[in-house]
Amino acid sequence: MTEHGSHDVGIYYKVFGALLVFTVITVAVNRVHLAIPLAVTVALIIAVTKGSLVASFFMHLISESNQIYRVLVLTAIFFFFLMFLPLLGLFSTPAGTEHRSPLTPATHATAEGHH
Repeated sequence: MTEHGSHDVGIYYKVFGALLVFTVITVAVNRVHLAIPLAVTVALIIAVTKGSLVASFFMHLISESNQIYRVLVLTAIFFFFLMFLPLLGLFSTPAGTEHRSPLTPATHATAEGHH
């Protein structure tokens, strides 16, 4: 077994400090009350940054070979494909059916309004 030098521990402390800073930024951004699309974008950027730090240093992916990065990229491609796959249903309406957006509520006629 090899001993970890003080340099390795110093990196862990720096990454831990960066994660704390990003956590404080997350809380601060939450208190600003941004518009929802901007808030989601900022939250995802912070989450990806924190996740990358954890995966790179604490999971030791930073010292892996290029093969692991190819597998990670392929996994990300499949993930995004599967996340956006349901959107294809919005553009493929069978002939003779009415297309209604799933984001808008259905309007139903009431018994009192139509005799």
